[in-house]
Parts: sequence; structure tokens; C-alpha cells
Amino acid sequence: MSEYIEHDRQGVSVGLVEERSFTFAAPPDGMLLEGGGRLGPVTLAYETYGELNTDGTNAVLVCHALSGDAHVAGYHQEDDEKPGWWDIMVGPGKGIDTDRYFVICSNILGSCMGSTGPSSPNPATGKPFGPDFPVVTIGDMVRAQKALVEHLGIRRLLSVIGGSIGGMQVLEWSVRYPEMVASAVPLATTTRHSALAIAFNEVARQAIMADPAWQGGRYYGGPRPDHGLAVARMIGHVTYLSDDSMRHKFGRRLQDREDFSYNFDADFQVESYIRYQGRKFVDRFDANSFLYITKAADYFDLGRSHGGGSITRAFSKAGARFLVVSFTSDWLYPTYQSKEMVRALKRCGLDVSFCEIEARWGHDAFLLPSPRLTELLKGFLSRVRQKIE
Repeated sequence: MSEYIEHDRQGVSVGLVEERSFTFAAPPDGMLLEGGGRLGPVTLAYETYGELNTDGTNAVLVCHALSGDAHVAGYHQEDDEKPGWWDIMVGPGKGIDTDRYFVICSNILGSCMGSTGPSSPNPATGKPFGPDFPVVTIGDMVRAQKALVEHLGIRRLLSVIGGSIGGMQVLEWSVRYPEMVASAVPLATTTRHSALAIAFNEVARQAIMADPAWQGGRYYGGPRPDHGLAVARMIGHVTYLSDDSMRHKFGRRLQDREDFSYNFDADFQVESYIRYQGRKFVDRFDANSFLYITKAADYFDLGRSHGGGSITRAFSKAGARFLVVSFTSDWLYPTYQSKEMVRALKRCGLDVSFCEIEARWGHDAFLLPSPRLTELLKGFLSRVRQKIE
């Protein structure tokens, strides 16, 4: 890595970083999937920051949300305008201190940001998988991450940390591989989707599939379903915000005009903003990956998968120390869901801390600057490390 780079008000960056890849599960065996069938070879894109200590006890795995990638911190090139998606939290002296911890972030299975997904070449045909890509689960994503962690020579993770769908991966790690997880930090997440969350995801998926360019998922090499994907992103983005944040940022202010257009232009600032978010998203994401990842999130049910329908029985398999964090304005995964999680963890006699952070920005609050969250993570990781050393 290069020397540290200073950047706007966020202190010191990890500097220039390089994305790498790990390939495993070569045919004919491949990787056995929870939904049946096998997939192989499987490639995961990943990045690491900091140094692994001699006894391998300082590794922290960061899990990303739906549209994230392995680039959690730093810059790929010196002229990059923006750093990684959680650069405010990962770096020297930050909440996840890369002077103390060896941080790993991999792109999830099914994504389109370097890891194997529906846009990847199908070994059988040489063409993109498209709808022939098998449906994957959060459990499959975690099993792939485990293969990467073992490849890096790590037997036990100091912590697994993530928000939203990344938080689902954290929970899955904690019960599927308890011997490998010393601590777990699920942020703004849930043990299973509510009917409301499933409904929003289904509306978003239908927006993609209703686009004539979707072509049943076989659009590679031709026009892409950009309009459907943009609408899907617009729907999703609204769920990441809050009434308070949108009122504060937009209200009913008009966009570059003094009166209504009396047509279907974007009269309001919030209309213009949401349209912009949709347009920007199609430049970097694949519509099929959106379908597969949201379906994996909807299928996720920790109690059903690991506890016969009971999250308490599921968590009885865990042995990690937990820090559970929710945000007051998150209506996608509201605090009551985190409290249910905490009660189940306590019934299992596990070491669990809980904090609801006051934040007006909705579900996305865990991605935004938060001195409270920074200090929580910094203190929690330090205490966990002291207890295991």
C-alpha cells in the first residue's frame, strides 16, 4: 500500500488499495448450494487493509449491503474522487482501526462487482449465466466468505461487522460458524424480513421484470433493462431514507422553477433527486444481480434455518460477544426487530450489548458519519481483543 492519504475531514485514509480475487470450488464438484445444485468455479473479489498479526487474532470481516462491493476503504487510484463506501469507519485511528486490525471485505456471491454472479460467464456455455444462475442464499454467501477467510490463513475472526444485508451475513456467521467468530456486530438489520420489506423488494423486482429489455434475464449483449433497474433503485432508495430526512433535505421545494410545470416533469426537488439516484445506479449495477440479492434477503430467516422456527434456538448455537445497533429513524428494519434479537441473545446467556442511536437519516444512517457509532465500535473491538488475548 502507498503512504496514507489525507482527505476531507475524515482523518487519514488507508491510501491506495488493490482489489484481489480468490477462486475455489472448481468443477466437477463445485460448491453445493442450499437451494440445490452446485456452482463452480466460484470467484470472490476482495480487499484487505492493515496487517494480520503473527497469531492471526486481529482479523475483522466487514460485510456489505445490497449494492456494495469489496472496496470498503481507501482509493484504487490517486485521482479517485471518492474513497471506499465505509471509509469514514475503516482506516488508521477510525472505528475499525487498520493500525490494530486486519480488515477483510469481499464482494458477495451473486453480485456483479467482481464476484461470481448472473453476469459472469457460465463455464458450460461461455456466455453470461443470466437466469441460469442458481438462486443463492445468505448462507451460501457466508459459506463462500468462509472459504476466503480460510484461504487467508485465518482460523478465527476477531469480529464480523455489517449493516443491512451485511448484518444478515453477520448473524449467519455467528450461528453457522460459532467457533470462528469471537464477536459479531449486526447493524440496522433483522433476523428475517417483515412483510413490508418483502413487499418493497417484490415491487422493485417487478419493475425490472416489466422492462421489455429484461428479456427474461437474457439481455446481455443487447439493450439492458435500465429503466426497470432505475425504478427499482428509486423504490429501494426511498426505504433507506426517513420522513424526517426527506422533509429536512427537500420538503416540497421545487427544482429549478418557481411554479408547477403542469406536466410530468420533475417539479419537486425530491423527484429530481430520486430520478438521479436511479440513473446513477444503472451505470454500476446489474439488474439480474439486484433480483438475486433481494431474493436472498427475503429468504433469510435465521430462526427457520437454524432453530426450527425459533431465533432463540438459533442463537443457542452462537458463542460470540454481540454488539447490536439500531437507529431511531430506520423504518425498514425498525428498532423493535433489533430488540427481539437482543432478547433472544440474552435468553441464550450470551454477552450482548445494545444501542439505539438517535439519527434522522433513516436506514442509511449506519453508512453516514456518526461519532457515536465510531466510538461504540472502537470500544467494543478493543474490549473483545483484550478478553481473547
